[in-house]
Amino acid sequence: MLARRIIPCLDVAAGRVVKGVHFESLRDAGDPVAQAARYDEDGADELVFLDISASPEERSTTLGMVGRVAESIFIPFTVGGGIRSVADAGSALRAGADKVAVNTAAVRDPTLVSRLADSFGSQCIVAAVDVKRIGGREVVMVNGGREETPLEAMSWLCRLEASGAGEILLTSMDRDGTGEGYDLPLVAAASAAVSIPVIASGGAGRLEHLAEAIEAGAHGVLAATIFHFRGSSLPEARAFLRSRGYPVRP
Repeated sequence: MLARRIIPCLDVAAGRVVKGVHFESLRDAGDPVAQAARYDEDGADELVFLDISASPEERSTTLGMVGRVAESIFIPFTVGGGIRSVADAGSALRAGADKVAVNTAAVRDPTLVSRLADSFGSQCIVAAVDVKRIGGREVVMVNGGREETPLEAMSWLCRLEASGAGEILLTSMDRDGTGEGYDLPLVAAASAAVSIPVIASGGAGRLEHLAEAIEAGAHGVLAATIFHFRGSSLPEARAFLRSRGYPVRP
């Protein structure tokens, strides 16, 4: 079995790491470069940097900040937010990203993921999908969670895989920032629907929640609140998962 990944997430707005609940009520969580260096030193498997205000503000990713973060770490680094084209993705990769994540732009332009995969390889392309339960449906949301789409989550994941996405970053808006645990039915359904890795995001509040998401089929667990504010460290998380029998990097 492939090693499961523990991935801290830096949601960045106005040059600061922030974290909210249900994508709202943001609070400061520190300097992106300092946080990235700390997570690298603590043994994170990867790091995700999301410029969360880029799409709502209709601007490109803050490449200067991306470059400074990239210079401070030695682990795989995914960058998302404001990537709308092959040129944008190329700029992020040249700035130091190892992968690029697309969300809103992929919904706006259904050919984007396939063009990115053709240009850079599927291994570089992360399809980020924000999901909210509305009227019993699993609805894909865009524009920083502000805009409902007609897309149903599982069918959209399948389309993204067919287009060449290398992995799915699946965020439950209903669980985001709550500390109540991942949306396990959503994670399980997504993991069954596609053959590419699914990274669970949204809701981790205790180390047990990481194990629950992996048990539900996630190849990796993305977390912010648990590491930013809750006092759990990456070495503790790795040791906990190893004690439960899950394969993690030494």
